[in-house]
Amino acid sequence: MIHPGNSLEVWRGDELVYADTGKWLHPLFGLEKFLSGSDHPREELFLEDKIVGRGAAFLIVRMGLRRVRAQILSRPGLEVLRGHGVDVSWASLVDRISCRTEELLQDMTDPEAACELLKARAAASGA
Repeated sequence: MIHPGNSLEVWRGDELVYADTGKWLHPLFGLEKFLSGSDHPREELFLEDKIVGRGAAFLIVRMGLRRVRAQILSRPGLEVLRGHGVDVSWASLVDRISCRTEELLQDMTDPEAACELLKARAAASGA
């Protein structure tokens, strides 16, 4: 269970190695930066996120994370994670997340292309 105030946490065994309180996909972008400078074996990391939709799922896949738990998971996000062999669990599964990002990515299947689109959207918003 995610600690109060956090929107995302990454664990290696019993050690909390990364946490973020941000909104939208910003915690995952922050995690990507953190991981690029760390030596944590990604296959040993466990990500917990409040909400995982299709966009978050593509970022998770691209980072090479293999174990995820979402408090809320969309069916499109589940499709991406399972399609890439990620061990995923959730507290609540919803048909979709009411978010423009979920709509924009609905027909995308390539994690690299999806992530480029997401980074462009984040840059355009000034984040």
